[in-house]
Amino acid sequence: MNKTSVWLTLAAVSLGTGLWGGAVPASPAPRIQLAVLLDTSGSMDGLIDQARSRIWKIVNELATARRQGRVPRLQVALYEYGQSSIPAAEGYLRRVVPLSEDLDRVSEELFRLRTNGGDEYCGQVIREAARGLEWSPGSGDLKLIVIAGNEPFSQGGVDYRAACAEAIRGGIVVNTIFCGPRAEGVRTGWKEGADLADGQYAAIDADNAPPPPPAPQDAEIARLGRELNATYVAYGRQGADGKRRQEAQDANAAAVGGAFMAERAAAKAAPMYDSSAWDLVDAEKKGLVRLEELAEDELPREMKGMSAAQRKEYVASMQKKREEMRKKVSALNAERERFLRERQKSQAAAGGLDEAVISALRRQAEQKGYVFGK
Repeated sequence: MNKTSVWLTLAAVSLGTGLWGGAVPASPAPRIQLAVLLDTSGSMDGLIDQARSRIWKIVNELATARRQGRVPRLQVALYEYGQSSIPAAEGYLRRVVPLSEDLDRVSEELFRLRTNGGDEYCGQVIREAARGLEWSPGSGDLKLIVIAGNEPFSQGGVDYRAACAEAIRGGIVVNTIFCGPRAEGVRTGWKEGADLADGQYAAIDADNAPPPPPAPQDAEIARLGRELNATYVAYGRQGADGKRRQEAQDANAAAVGGAFMAERAAAKAAPMYDSSAWDLVDAEKKGLVRLEELAEDELPREMKGMSAAQRKEYVASMQKKREEMRKKVSALNAERERFLRERQKSQAAAGGLDEAVISALRRQAEQKGYVFGK
C-alpha cells in the first residue's frame, strides 16, 4: 500500500471512530433555554402565584417537543425585578437561578419569592439576563427571555430598546407579558419591546386565572408521582438536598391543588425532568458516574457494602421500575389531556401566564424546526 492509500485509510478510520480509536461523539442534544423575569413588586402576588402553579404545565408542553427526532434539554433561569429589598444600586433586581436543568430548584425558588414594592427596570433586567447567563452558541438551540410585569416598560436608566436589540443580536428572543389591559401594555412599551426582539406580546389578568378543571385521572397520576420518588437513589454531596427538594416540591404542588400535583407528576415522568446531579439512576444513564468507582461515603445507606456487580444490579432495577412507572403516568396523562381538551372545547381560554408562555414557546420553537407531539 502506498503512502497516499495509508493516509486515506487513516483518515477514514479517524472520521468513523475518532483519532484514538473511540467512537465519534454524538452531536449534543438541542437545547431550549428559557429565562423568566418576574416583577416582584407589591402588586404582583397574582403573577407569582401563577408562575408557581403553572410551571409544570409549561414543562409538560415542552416535553412533547422534538428537533430532528431528538428530545431537547430544557434549561430555565429565574430573575426577580422591582424588589425594593434589593439595593437601588443593583437595579432592584437579582438573578435567582442561573440556567439550570434542575426544575425542582426553579420551583423551590418560585415558592420562596415574596413581593415588595419597588421600581421596575425592564430594560436593565433584560440586559442583565442577556449578558449574565451562559447562553448556548448553537444556532439550532432556542434561546428565550419571558418578562412579565405591570409598570411602564421604559422605567430605569437602561433603555429597553437598546437592551432588546442587544438580546436579539445574540439570538435571544424577548417575549413580553403585561399584567393588565392589552391597550395599556401597548401604550407603555411592552409590545414594542417584544417587536424589537422578534418576540410575542401578551396581556393577562394576573389576579384572575381560573385553575384547570379536575380530571378523573388526577388522583392516580398524583399517587404514581409520589411512588416514583422511591426509584431515586440519592448520592454524593448533593444527594440529600436533591431528595428533600423533590419531596418539598411535591408538597408545594399538592397544596396548590390536585390538578397541579397531577401536572407535576406528569412532568417528573417526562424526559426533561433531569436529576442527574444527585440521583444515581439518571447520572449512570447519562454516563456521568462509574458505579464501581464511587467511594463508599458517596453511596446511600441502602447501597453501602455492595460489590461493583451489586451496585450495577441495584441501579438497573431502579431504572427498570422508574421506566415502568413513567409509562403508566404518561399513558394516564394522555387520557387526562384528552379529557381536558374535550372539557374545554366550549370554554374561552383562560389567558393566564401559562397560556401566554406556551403560545410564545410553541411558535418560536416551530420556527427553529421543533415539532410538538400534540
